[in-house]
Amino acid sequence: MRHIIVLVRKDLKHFVRDRAALLLTFLVPFALIALFGFIFGLYGSHGGPAGINVGVVDASGSPDGARLVAALKAEPAFNVITDEPGPNGTRTPLAEKDLDRLIRADRFRFALVLPPDFSSGDNIGLHVKLVENPQNNIETQMVTGLLQKTLFTSAPRLIGAHLQSLARRELGSDRLDRFDRRMAQTVASAFGGDEQQIYAHIRDGAMGWTAPAEAGAGGAGGTSDFMSRILKIDTVKVAGKGLSDRTATATQLVGGWAIQFLLFAVAASAVSLFYEKDHGIFQRLLAGSCPRSAILCSKFIYGMLIGLLQLLVLFIAGHFLFGIHLLPYVPALVLMCLGAAAACSAFGMLLASVAGSQDAARGLSTLAILTMSAIGGAWMPISLLPAAVQQVSKLTLVYWSMEGFGKVLWLHAALAELLVPFGILAGMTALILAISWWRFNRSTIFD
Repeated sequence: MRHIIVLVRKDLKHFVRDRAALLLTFLVPFALIALFGFIFGLYGSHGGPAGINVGVVDASGSPDGARLVAALKAEPAFNVITDEPGPNGTRTPLAEKDLDRLIRADRFRFALVLPPDFSSGDNIGLHVKLVENPQNNIETQMVTGLLQKTLFTSAPRLIGAHLQSLARRELGSDRLDRFDRRMAQTVASAFGGDEQQIYAHIRDGAMGWTAPAEAGAGGAGGTSDFMSRILKIDTVKVAGKGLSDRTATATQLVGGWAIQFLLFAVAASAVSLFYEKDHGIFQRLLAGSCPRSAILCSKFIYGMLIGLLQLLVLFIAGHFLFGIHLLPYVPALVLMCLGAAAACSAFGMLLASVAGSQDAARGLSTLAILTMSAIGGAWMPISLLPAAVQQVSKLTLVYWSMEGFGKVLWLHAALAELLVPFGILAGMTALILAISWWRFNRSTIFD
């Protein structure tokens, strides 16, 4: 028993002295839990999605349209965009003809159009048009569900107000006002309540109809069917026409996991620098007149080539397994895979330059890769994250890799349209390599 205690004490002392082991065991998991809690909005009072950009075009010119826009703005999940910058610092209201351009530029992925016949004429009902880029199936279902909830909640009041306007036109304001007051008096005397408040509700169009979200289990189906009859929603796809929802999900899934696996692969490749140092390989190479720059460049090129091959293999697998369309877009896909592989290889070099040992490099790589994957769109749509995290995500190479993959495989963008994501990845690669080179010149890895 004494020997066991001595050996356990020996292992504990060795563990306490190993800072890398302490980091991996306690600090990294704690940091990840705290960070993911912030990423998924667990610290705030509003636990759902917030700040999803939704364009709104109000071509109705009616008070009912203004009320619906106000209801959309009151929904915390949406950031309603009704205009865009114009000349001389002015703001120009959005028009339906602008939506295709703005959606393809990723200003927003969903837009609601209130056409001129939104609530006009003698027809009882509302007509809206939903323009969307259903690139991510989860995001599409969530946003369309929230939009329908807002529409179904607002429709009864809007239709009630429309009925009031029709009755006012046919009966006259005085006769309608007398009818509304008698209705309020009858409701108050029969069911209780404040007569003036009931009268105000009737004048505002609140006729006592129930939206599907408020209906009980027994009447939800009937109410939903009724609402579908009085609320007409036309859906227009800007991208992904002719492609199934499964293809959209597969494109997001394969792209996200491909970039995450690539990051782990190049991080492991960079960690091998410490293995070569411990076995004296660098000393033999340097003694043979091989410059340090050649060693570092070879590691970067090796990581980039392996990364490019890995990404292409995974996308080809997605083509055969899930039906992702690749053949017409191979040049554009190769370009984006090359940019992503170069950025990931440079990231691996940076890890090796700032870490002092293999264990430290592994701990840093786990923290950095999981964080970038979570906020960069590899796991879930960016729109599900808090607004502050959405801004930080644009600083990660995962975000721009996912943007490039989405433009190629979903938007079917031309090579010229990939200049922004590819250029940003190239800039990140150059910046990270410069920092890595500066760090390697001050490290002891070649000593």
